[in-house]
Amino acid sequence: MTVSWGILATGKIAHHFARDLALVPGHRIAAVGSRSVESARTFVAEHGDAETAAHGSYEDLVADPAVDVVYVATPHGRHVEDVTLCFDAGLAVLCEKALTLDAASSQALVDDARARGLCFAEAMWMRTNPVMRALVAMVREGQLGEVAQLRAELGFQAPADVARLWRPELGASSLLDVGIYPLTFANMVLGPPERIAAAGELDENGVDLGGGATLVHPGGAVSSLAWTQRAWSDNRAAVSGDGGRIEIPSRFHEPREFTYAYGESLRTVTEEVVGRGYAHEIEEVGRCLEEGLTESPLLPLDETVAILGQMDEIRRQIAAPPATV
Repeated sequence: MTVSWGILATGKIAHHFARDLALVPGHRIAAVGSRSVESARTFVAEHGDAETAAHGSYEDLVADPAVDVVYVATPHGRHVEDVTLCFDAGLAVLCEKALTLDAASSQALVDDARARGLCFAEAMWMRTNPVMRALVAMVREGQLGEVAQLRAELGFQAPADVARLWRPELGASSLLDVGIYPLTFANMVLGPPERIAAAGELDENGVDLGGGATLVHPGGAVSSLAWTQRAWSDNRAAVSGDGGRIEIPSRFHEPREFTYAYGESLRTVTEEVVGRGYAHEIEEVGRCLEEGLTESPLLPLDETVAILGQMDEIRRQIAAPPATV
């Protein structure tokens, strides 16, 4: 089976995705859609093959009969519109994170996909990374004993000229853009929290520029999370229990290895990561399509919606206005 992808939008993240897609056997880019045909042609010249089509609109992309599944790479403020366009064309979708701006709109998309019987997933590539999957398995198998603490942070200095990171009308939010990674990590390892306490910084336009949250999970484990688009964080993470500690080096959300320490014992755990790591979500979507699955157990839609709900609560606590476009 060859999976023929449509790439919707041609920004930086789409280039990363396309480079990894080229490393996955049985997958190809069938078509690229942009708001300008010149941009689509430039993208095809770099990443496509002789049969890859370049379209000057998203509507033309989803109408291309060669496309099996669409990777939606637009900013999250556009996701409801762009994913629905794909659904209306009867196409499976892998949509960049954050899936939407809030839990309600994410639930609506999930309900729509389920009603139509279409394969749908959020492109939270961290979930499919083999190193991250090995880490979660170690915790669940009890190799850390009873986990009491998790910490994770992610931050960078956002360029002033990247409008989607600063303009409220484009859905700007450091929580939605980078905070989603430590929050998802905490949910993957410890499950959904019972309580959340959060604080953060807003700019004059109400955009949340950074923040932190303490989550209390069932059994009493505590997660300490931080995110920012105003500083270069160390971007590390750790999970600690009475049976040892796992540490993930920078950047924790795209790991190549982690260390497990207990007393004087220290060992490094590695797994093969293909490309930058996007290859593994591409493989997973391909597996779902081949097996007729509409939802991936590695990219669970109900958890995607639940985490959007946690971000809604965090934004409420830091007094950020509802994200709208």
